[in-house]
Amino acid sequence: MTKEAPRHPLPPFTRESAIEKVRLAEDGWNSRDPAKVALAYTPDSAWRNRAEFPKGRKQIQEFLSRKWARELDYRLIKELWAHDGNRIAVRYAYEYHDDSGTWFRAYGNENWEFDENGFMAFRHASINEHPITEEERKFRWPLGRRPDDHPGLSAFGF
Repeated sequence: MTKEAPRHPLPPFTRESAIEKVRLAEDGWNSRDPAKVALAYTPDSAWRNRAEFPKGRKQIQEFLSRKWARELDYRLIKELWAHDGNRIAVRYAYEYHDDSGTWFRAYGNENWEFDENGFMAFRHASINEHPITEEERKFRWPLGRRPDDHPGLSAFGF
């Protein structure tokens, strides 16, 4: 349990509050600010992310710093898949390029579990990716928060 002010919305989640929580997470990740993003997790949060298993905010921040140092011009869209009580499942896609200029699109699913104060205690991610051409990119908003009128995953058929 954290001693910080609660991170609304709080569980148990309704459809509307789960959608809000997903958008807040998307906005945070699109900031590409590892220190800010790490604060959304409990101090002892446990992750499974591909072959890495960060535990705690310090390791999460270090993981995100490495991620965004190599995944350049990163843009992400998350979409609610399901929710129940203090758990939310999302699907997502993101695009980025590496330092050689090769673009990639990654697809994934995440299962989240929150504590009573709205901090994520567990994040289990499954991700795959493939190279795309610059012309195949779909996520073309300016870096930062996805505009409200930008299509979501379902609009792209992802």
